Amino acid sequence: MIPSGYLREDRLPHLLCAGCGHGIALQALLRAAEKVNLPREGTVFVGGIGCSSRLVNYLNFDSLHTTHGRALAFATGIKLARPELRVVVITGDGDLAAIGGNHLIHAARRNIGVTVLCLNNENYGMTSGQYSPTTPRGMLATTAPYGNLDRPFDLCRLAEAAGATYVARGGVHAVFQLANFFARALTHDGFALVDVLSPCPTYFGRRNRLGDGKAMLHWQQEHTVSLAAAGKKTPEELAGRMVLGEFVRREEPEYAAACRELSRREGAS
Repeated sequence: MIPSGYLREDRLPHLLCAGCGHGIALQALLRAAEKVNLPREGTVFVGGIGCSSRLVNYLNFDSLHTTHGRALAFATGIKLARPELRVVVITGDGDLAAIGGNHLIHAARRNIGVTVLCLNNENYGMTSGQYSPTTPRGMLATTAPYGNLDRPFDLCRLAEAAGATYVARGGVHAVFQLANFFARALTHDGFALVDVLSPCPTYFGRRNRLGDGKAMLHWQQEHTVSLAAAGKKTPEELAGRMVLGEFVRREEPEYAAACRELSRREGAS
């Protein structure tokens, strides 16, 4: 059941392609928002450019639809100006990890209290399926017709190395686990990233002959492994599989609150 008041129902039905995983991710987000009683008056959603960022338009919260790659820059400004707000960014792998990559690194480094939900479909789904920073090596894309040669980013390792204090990865095939990760990220006091594996049957799936949305969910299930199980496997056994779980969950001083405290001390002196 959809939590009352959380959706802009006049914007429905949505514009996502048939079989797209982003709708399932939205359902998980709504479950998480209800679970943590996310306040509509104290929360701001920020989107960039891409299929994933369209979800911001369906949420009945204050929101910004920003320029390509700059969602985290806008979110940082909101958090510094209004530290009491819960700021949530919905973005995609191209938006976050390519043109927005430096914003990701430095927001994580500073531990700015922003929740980032990256709907990772491993290609630029809105602009006809070019390869992105997370496209697996060897997979086909409109700009990689003979197979992608680039090594993909592991967004979770990247965020952890940069200093994020909550990092998790889930898949839309495991919606209840994903909702739990979202709930923890939404209530985390610091920089939180959830990498969401979300199938794109229209471009990535069709070009790589992975089938429709249902078939891609089965493919995702077969090519993922839990963090606990991964620890018992060799690198050869993990080749071609994505690890799901919570990678980082710790408390450190949040940047906007530290800035406000510094301002208060200097103003009093």
